[in-house]
Amino acid sequence: MQRLVFSGIITAIIMTFVVAVAQSAGDSVNDAMDSIRSQAIRADMRFLTDDMLEGRGTATRGHELAAKFMATQFEAMGLEPAGDKGTYYQNVPLRSFMADQKHSSVLLIESTDKLTLASKDDFFVRGDPGRQTSAVEAPVVFVGFGVSAPQQDYDDYKAMDVNGKIVALTFGAPAFEPAMRAYYSSIVTKAKNAVAHGAVGMIVVDDPLGEEYYSFGARVRRLQSPELRWLNSKGSPNDYFPQLRAIAYTSLKGTAMLLRHAPFSAEQVFAAIKEGKSLSFPLPISAKISATTQWKDTSSPNAVARLPGSDPILKTQYVIYSAHLDHLGIGDRVQGDDVYHGALDNASGSAALLESARAFRTLSTPPRRSILFLSVTGEESGLLGSDYFAHNPTVPKSSIVADLNSDGVMMLWPLQSVVTFGAEHSSLDKIMDVATRRLGLSRSKDPNPQQLFFIRSDQYSFVQQGIPAVWPSPGFKSNNPAIDPKAIFSIWQETRYHKPQDSIDQPGLNFEEAAKYVRFCFLAIYLIAQEPQRPKWNEGDFFGVINGTLH
Repeated sequence: MQRLVFSGIITAIIMTFVVAVAQSAGDSVNDAMDSIRSQAIRADMRFLTDDMLEGRGTATRGHELAAKFMATQFEAMGLEPAGDKGTYYQNVPLRSFMADQKHSSVLLIESTDKLTLASKDDFFVRGDPGRQTSAVEAPVVFVGFGVSAPQQDYDDYKAMDVNGKIVALTFGAPAFEPAMRAYYSSIVTKAKNAVAHGAVGMIVVDDPLGEEYYSFGARVRRLQSPELRWLNSKGSPNDYFPQLRAIAYTSLKGTAMLLRHAPFSAEQVFAAIKEGKSLSFPLPISAKISATTQWKDTSSPNAVARLPGSDPILKTQYVIYSAHLDHLGIGDRVQGDDVYHGALDNASGSAALLESARAFRTLSTPPRRSILFLSVTGEESGLLGSDYFAHNPTVPKSSIVADLNSDGVMMLWPLQSVVTFGAEHSSLDKIMDVATRRLGLSRSKDPNPQQLFFIRSDQYSFVQQGIPAVWPSPGFKSNNPAIDPKAIFSIWQETRYHKPQDSIDQPGLNFEEAAKYVRFCFLAIYLIAQEPQRPKWNEGDFFGVINGTLH
């Protein structure tokens, strides 16, 4: 009881301080927020989405041009270079690889019966970033979600012997609380767990929920673009598990073929998935998966700049403002356009970062901590630029206290609320409260927890390194019955998300609402940079524990 009372007193003191800082920030902070201009946001987005940049695909000329634009803007503001060797760039070494689907195969074997699956219809194979030819033949065991969560007394591998076998598993995770569910839904987490149990191959099966989240057809369309992994100092790719000698994905049709003689029907399996229940069993088949991969090594830059802090002690600590600069490049032609412009995803976040940086440069006195403005590459390929930076920061890792990330500024409706993905896990939550109240905004809960947004953008790279992080995004609140933000977002997601139609000319863009969002990000970063205590994970928080920062 005494500990709880003491904790409450400390929380109240911190909260009082943060409020006092916000109230005493004075004219300088207000003037800085007033300097944020919708016209500048629009102009930056217009350049970044121009056809000349060819969709800013990672490791392409278009992205290089975009990175040069960010770096020259940083230099023009008078921000210090914070990249490699006194430059504004951090080079990210990459391996580009693509599976040759025509020369890859999946064969299901049951006794003397053999069934060959059709490429891009029943299955596709994942490219191998470490081998150009790979194959595996072994019995198959279905392990549900492929999750082992001891803190929840849950284990899909319980009583299942998968040593030397291929595991078949589905997308998603059990019905844990959202943060834990997001963590265990990661394919990387599933692959790591499969290897820990001795698996030698993996089949990720489609199901109706997975199809709704990211359809098999959409995944097949992405196969025309290479996958990427960043390389460590030894030239080894990140998140690579050579023990898994081949990985395949099946469509709903392919899943039905895989389960055709299983002790449970596909409908029973799908029902268990929908209910978040564990259902594991050996299949009466073996599978032979063969994959051919073509790869080459390349690189792509992050752009990074520093605003030194004003406090002689705290200026050695850093708050990061991140946003991804890349998009999907040139792809399938849709309605006569093959340039995937990425206006909202994420020229908007990049423009927000730049305009926030300009506002910080107008302050008469910089905040106490230093700020790093980090424009990252490779988000669309798996958070690569941010993950590389989080593993190899250009400042001491221990000096990074927090990350605020901007991705997809939905300027399609009036900004009345903010969803702060991830803030609830740390003391950043209180700062988000102060910032929203000061700007007359409210806070909303994650409107689509099933879409796992928290692990799908760059703030998660810092969370995985034990650094508290938050992704503020416009909420779905509306006081106007004629405006339904959730419906607007759903239509946008269906018609423009990851399509060429996400352009600067799309209807409905309101740059004044984008400026309101930038003011919120500016104020939130300012408050984090001013607070005397560095942000902390909440006591016993899942991410603090799982990433080794709490014990």
